[in-house]
Amino acid sequence: MAFFSLLRRLYLTIYNWAVFFGWAQVLYFAVSTLKESGHQQVYRAVERPLQLAQTAAVLEIFHGLVGLVRSPITATLPQIGSRLYVTWGILWSFPEVQTHVLVSSLVISWSITEIIRYSFFGVKEMLGFAPSWLLWLRYSTFLLLYPTGISSEVGLIYVALPYIKVEHNLLAYEESAKYCFRMPNKWNFSFDYFYATLLVLAFYVPGSPYMYQYMLGQRKRALSKSKRE
Repeated sequence: MAFFSLLRRLYLTIYNWAVFFGWAQVLYFAVSTLKESGHQQVYRAVERPLQLAQTAAVLEIFHGLVGLVRSPITATLPQIGSRLYVTWGILWSFPEVQTHVLVSSLVISWSITEIIRYSFFGVKEMLGFAPSWLLWLRYSTFLLLYPTGISSEVGLIYVALPYIKVEHNLLAYEESAKYCFRMPNKWNFSFDYFYATLLVLAFYVPGSPYMYQYMLGQRKRALSKSKRE
């Protein structure tokens, strides 16, 4: 049992610091490119490390399922799912939105949040505790960064809608378009990415306040516990 516990801590330490460095790279490239070349070039500069760092978060769902961490799947899954959707389903899939100014606010909000979060868990797994200043940052910076991040996500999805609708309109003339299929086809299945995107946007309405309230509750518990200790 002690060996398993040591192995778990070693794995989570390596995982957290590896993803931390990925997000640190994203932030560095975003800020330096924003300063030197403007917001239009930010996505091109951060694309690969952003995709790698954000996709690595899929492992956190696995961590929760097998009991490596105590994070509830009900909170982890929608947050990771929405970010993966924006990363791959919007930014990568529709290059027309890659030069929008909201890409910069999105990437900077995400990367600062994740640099703090992964360093917090990296230190905690490595040492068995995290310093109070880092704990405060972990449970306080979301007060600003979650609204800026979520607003950028919704804004970019909205900006992508006209380009997604172009693919939707192609279904009137073709059997399939980007992420769209109409019946009849050999799979006997139809899917319209435009309407799916509208559904995703609708989920942000109840989902965003729910996640914000959840994080406020986490903050209250974590900071109260640290004061008692």
